[in-house]
Amino acid sequence: MPYNSKIDNMKEQYSRRHFFKLTGCSVFSAMFPQLLTANDSKATKPNILFIMLDDLGKEWISCYGAENIKTPNIDALATTGMKFHNAYSMPQCTPSRVSLLTGQYPWRTGWINLWDVPRNGIAYFDWKQPENMTFARMLKKAGYTTAAAGKWHVNDFRVEPQAMKKHGFDDWCMWTGYESNNRPSRRRYHHPYLNTPQGSKTYKNQFGPNIFADFLVDFMDKHRDKPMMMYYPMVLPHVPFINIPGKPKTKSFLQRHINMVEHVDSLVGQLISALDRFGLRDNTIVFFTGDNGTTPKITGNINGHKIAGGKKTKLESGVCTPFIVNCPNMIPSKETHALTDFTDMLPTFMELAGENIPPAPSIDGKSIAPLLLGNNQDSGRDWIMSMGHGPARVDDKGVRGQFDFASRVIRDKKHKVWVNKNRAIFRLHDLKSDPYEQKNLLNSHQPEHVAALKKFQAILDTMPEKDARPKYTPRKS
Repeated sequence: MPYNSKIDNMKEQYSRRHFFKLTGCSVFSAMFPQLLTANDSKATKPNILFIMLDDLGKEWISCYGAENIKTPNIDALATTGMKFHNAYSMPQCTPSRVSLLTGQYPWRTGWINLWDVPRNGIAYFDWKQPENMTFARMLKKAGYTTAAAGKWHVNDFRVEPQAMKKHGFDDWCMWTGYESNNRPSRRRYHHPYLNTPQGSKTYKNQFGPNIFADFLVDFMDKHRDKPMMMYYPMVLPHVPFINIPGKPKTKSFLQRHINMVEHVDSLVGQLISALDRFGLRDNTIVFFTGDNGTTPKITGNINGHKIAGGKKTKLESGVCTPFIVNCPNMIPSKETHALTDFTDMLPTFMELAGENIPPAPSIDGKSIAPLLLGNNQDSGRDWIMSMGHGPARVDDKGVRGQFDFASRVIRDKKHKVWVNKNRAIFRLHDLKSDPYEQKNLLNSHQPEHVAALKKFQAILDTMPEKDARPKYTPRKS
């Protein structure tokens, strides 16, 4: 049965299954230890599949109101799961990925701005540094079998072919990134250049996104009797906008983008169908999101409003990403305005796995597991933040952020401030009445706006005057 045709049936099953959501967390084993056999014990650790698109905002997902495109498989996850309206990524690739992997804000790790490691060299995401502990390493210690497929971006596999293993992944199939002086490695789509535990090579006459999805399906099949963590940072739909298999003659730049997004949706459907086929669906929590907004070259529409791609910007279209969590056996079907950002993912994964969460200040995020499991109605976050606009730079000490203090945006459920490199708030917006951030309320004397500025200034004052630099072991020349 196709995945979309199961939505109504899943809804009917949800109400009677909801009690058994406790089987996906350690609470169940504490309450009913006599009901667990050795084979059942793995149910206390749900599988996790984290899908992250490369450069796609809400204006291209139909369940968020996107027009001129249909994403039925993603929409099905939203219909039968939890759809977030206030989830923050970072504005660019590097800070989003490192924040997600470590649960820390970029000002703490030093991975603040864009730094394409395979192309730029010098700095890299160093597994030897305590700040660079990943959720994969933590979950591996907790008994998970771990895999990654897609785009890594923060290591050069020529220098360390086993970088993925050292960051905690048991198996992987990754695009290498565009490696300097290695032209074949520019390919992530047709004839992709990929790294696996066996090394890097070109896969002629194959399509990279399909290889990644097939790899994950095979991984599910091989390890279905163990708790699994699958990290899927897609290469789609990042530029270049190419012709996908089955649609080889599309000339329109916009239509190629649409075709690529629709292919994303089909790959999501493939993975969900595989979870069903292997009997894993009810014990696998699926996360779906994006690393930042759409490339500025593309304009979409949401409910009659034209939305230019917001990647690299401070606008909500650049940092407030689609974010959906789905598991019919555990996650309530609802929409939420709860706040969350990428630093929350590591502690959330740990709590879902029934493990202890590393204490602050080593982790900036907060677990949203109680919200996801229906035990709380909110995330417990009073504010979220995004930072990391523009490229990193190099000085005599190595790679560093663009400025000593990176610009950033901070928001709560209603208000948002923009902060510049001088640590000064220079814009205030009411996102309820002005979702497209057109009216600056910085000089407003209304008590509500004065109070909002005071609140955000207090948050800003807790952050260091200078951001950290990325820590890494210098390479020998």
